[in-house]
Amino acid sequence: MKFKNLLIGLIIAVVAGALAYFMYNPAKGEASVVLEATVRKGPFEIFVTSTGELKAKNQTEIMAPGPELQQSGIYSELKIEDLIQEGTVVKAGDYVASIEKNPILSKLGDANLEVDKKTSEFNQARLDTTLTLREARDDLYNQKYAVEQARLEKEQSRFEAPAAIRQKEIELEKAMKSFTVKTENYITKVKQAVTKVQIIQSDLSLAQSKQKRLSDLIGKLTIMAPKAGMVIYSRNWNGAKKIVGSTVNSWDPSVATLPDLTQMQVITYINEVDIQKVKVGQYVEIGLDAEPGKKLEGGVVQVANVGEQKPNSDAKVFEVLIDVLTQDPSLRPAMTTSCKIHAGLYTNVLSIPLEALNNTNGHSFVYKKDGTSLVRQQVLVGAVNETHGIIYGGLKKEDRILLSTPTDTSGLEFKKLVQKPLAPVQSENATWKKRWADFQSLHQAPKSEFKPAIATEGK
Repeated sequence: MKFKNLLIGLIIAVVAGALAYFMYNPAKGEASVVLEATVRKGPFEIFVTSTGELKAKNQTEIMAPGPELQQSGIYSELKIEDLIQEGTVVKAGDYVASIEKNPILSKLGDANLEVDKKTSEFNQARLDTTLTLREARDDLYNQKYAVEQARLEKEQSRFEAPAAIRQKEIELEKAMKSFTVKTENYITKVKQAVTKVQIIQSDLSLAQSKQKRLSDLIGKLTIMAPKAGMVIYSRNWNGAKKIVGSTVNSWDPSVATLPDLTQMQVITYINEVDIQKVKVGQYVEIGLDAEPGKKLEGGVVQVANVGEQKPNSDAKVFEVLIDVLTQDPSLRPAMTTSCKIHAGLYTNVLSIPLEALNNTNGHSFVYKKDGTSLVRQQVLVGAVNETHGIIYGGLKKEDRILLSTPTDTSGLEFKKLVQKPLAPVQSENATWKKRWADFQSLHQAPKSEFKPAIATEGK
């Protein structure tokens, strides 16, 4: 039995050694690595993948009083003291949040004091004016009587000596002149009194307006829903959600939003390496992290022209907006998504794994099996995706190629291309183009120029 087992083990070792010899022997140009691939012919797709987040395409902002804060001279940040739970469905006029009131109450107290002060000044000015004008009127009436008396005395002196008559005439003239001056002074005092009261009344009106603004502002710090919908918290400049303790101010008064859940978008960011592949109008497969089995359709509607820096990274990314075409009542803002952007499709082309491609002196080539030997075959490479590349010259369907460089490449023939065929060209996907146009028409969206996302085989 021991001898039999020993014999079996010996046979296995000999067979293994023979296989290793034939498989790894570098003689006659055979490759030292046997990982191979077959040139395939058929559809070739180019995708750009990313992660994103759902948001409503249209939404109503729930705002704290921004312009009112500026008009009241309040530029400091105010804390959110209370905020209903995110996701709460509200009706128009329902309570949503409250903003701290202490800074406004302090200003309102000052405004109340100012109104009281200006009211006292106004009342005092009216009293002073009444007394002043009463004295002026009395003096004017007295002077009028003095004129009448001087006129009577002049008439009674007509039988007296000429000197006495002249004296009475002079006294009448003086009385009349004095009456004229006092009349003019009275008119001036009336104008002065009216102007003084108007100035004080204007100051009082300004103080009262400020008081009313502050009083109304306090009422507006209790935030109500402008319409029915689901409450979604707004975000700060750094992307963090506004919660209790967050702040609002006159230039950033948003507290929450009421999204229109019938029209959703995905916001995603594409790295600078892939952004050239992404065009408006391209079809997008959208997956939901919350429901892995659910797939949605979408289309690219906007591609940023300028990149931005990712936080804590040197990478540059470009913002891309994707309209969600699939109607689904379960979609909610801030849901995380996976995005598979169809950047191109070639319907009947040759393709090989990228691992098989090599380069020398500016020429691409592969190690191709030619009978029992290997050759370095020059190839023309078209579009590539994450794993494969299109070959439109140098290979044919079912050719066998190596996925790595052989150990011994000395003496291998380099076969150059005699002719260089044309690269595959793109054409439109009529089905998707119509679907895209119908969607834009339905939602009255601006007509984006359609960019082909589908291509056909080269000749």
